[in-house]
Amino acid sequence: MQVQNTQVSNTQVPNPQAAPLGFGVGESFPLGAPQTGLLTIQSDRLYAESAFGRRVARELEAEGAVLTAENRRIEAQLRAEELDLTERRADMDPEAFRALANAFDEKVQETRRDQQRKLNQINQMGEAARRDFFAASLPILQQIMRESGAGAILEHATVFLSADAADVTDLAIARIDEVLGDGLQNDPSTTDE
Repeated sequence: MQVQNTQVSNTQVPNPQAAPLGFGVGESFPLGAPQTGLLTIQSDRLYAESAFGRRVARELEAEGAVLTAENRRIEAQLRAEELDLTERRADMDPEAFRALANAFDEKVQETRRDQQRKLNQINQMGEAARRDFFAASLPILQQIMRESGAGAILEHATVFLSADAADVTDLAIARIDEVLGDGLQNDPSTTDE
């Protein structure tokens, strides 16, 4: 029988009864926030699943539906005008028709620009609401960071590998909903006078 030489390490095995690393015996810490140096958050989901984000999505959808209905109505009117102009062409002087056709084309282009401006305004409303949401959420996210002892909250999609416990999206949604709700109660433009 041959015996192999074994070296014994001076490394100590942690005592399972000892306090977890980073926390003293008897020291309390808030529950709910993971205790880790780095946290992750899914910002798109944070916004979309919050009461604030859901309200904004409903409002933008309603505005979009109004614009879509208006676009269809305008399109039908323009189609009718174009058909009328086409039918009148045979009885018109070519120069007079060309002038009417050019005026019609300009009207169509101006209408498209107006409708595109309205769409851009809706998109800008959505972007402004998102900025407002994250600005109002910042203190809540900072509190979660303090509670966990984390040094940063990173965008989940940019992290190559992390423990699921480091993702605080669900916790952040719950806390933001508690504080902000749908965002209307803190909006001075929605209060009755």
